[in-house]
Amino acid sequence: MSETIIHPTSIVEDGAVIGEGCEIGPFCRIGPQVVLGANSKLRSHVVLFGNTSIGEGANIFPFASIGHAPQHLKYRGEDTRLVIGRNCLIRESVTMNPGTAQGRFETTIGDNCSFFTGAHVAHDCVVGDNVTIINNVMLAGHCNVGDFATVAGGSGIHQFTRIGHHAYIGGLAAVEGDVIPFGMVLGNRAYLSGLNVIGMKRAGFGREAIRNVRKAYRVLFSDDSTFKENLDEVAAEYPDDPLVQDLLGFIRSGGDRALCFPRSPRPA
Repeated sequence: MSETIIHPTSIVEDGAVIGEGCEIGPFCRIGPQVVLGANSKLRSHVVLFGNTSIGEGANIFPFASIGHAPQHLKYRGEDTRLVIGRNCLIRESVTMNPGTAQGRFETTIGDNCSFFTGAHVAHDCVVGDNVTIINNVMLAGHCNVGDFATVAGGSGIHQFTRIGHHAYIGGLAAVEGDVIPFGMVLGNRAYLSGLNVIGMKRAGFGREAIRNVRKAYRVLFSDDSTFKENLDEVAAEYPDDPLVQDLLGFIRSGGDRALCFPRSPRPA
């Protein structure tokens, strides 16, 4: 059984639950509703507050502010939650807020995620597993980020936007529309620039799977027919391909934002 070490300058309020083997460095503050999983490390000057649950193995760096009241003008002190999964890396000055009564009542972050310096996760977001959020990224309220997505530095994601799994958001992108699974977007305002093929290879997808998604992408965003006709054509051509059908499902399920489209038809 590992010993929990709490630096004498840190404040752990009554009611907080600290798992075994945690290291709480200097000048941290942990509020009374916080649950911190086993073997987590708070380097120094970390604030954990609100109804916040953090899974085991968290690694949190100085001046991170996790769980304070959401930045929402209609928030009236409701007991909303922030839930963070296992083995998350949270670097300097990251901020994460709980949900709101106007949303899900909960902000949720999956396992094995990395949040680099200055990133912000707003109220009611849902972030999947193995997501990488680089420096100074701003996730507005109600965003949904799929597994293995990467958002590069300085990007801003509009509220209610969906980012599909294995998508890649280029640096400084201003994303106003939904990004398809495996999609890659660039620019201000962001446009769909192709597929995140490198990310697919790193994730272990085979050549045939990648080839089929690339073919489907070309048909979907072709100007030869309407977008609906293109959807139907891809659905008919790849009825048994799980990745293509997943891509079509994302598009057809819709959301509050329009899709990001290419500036002009181009190969992925």
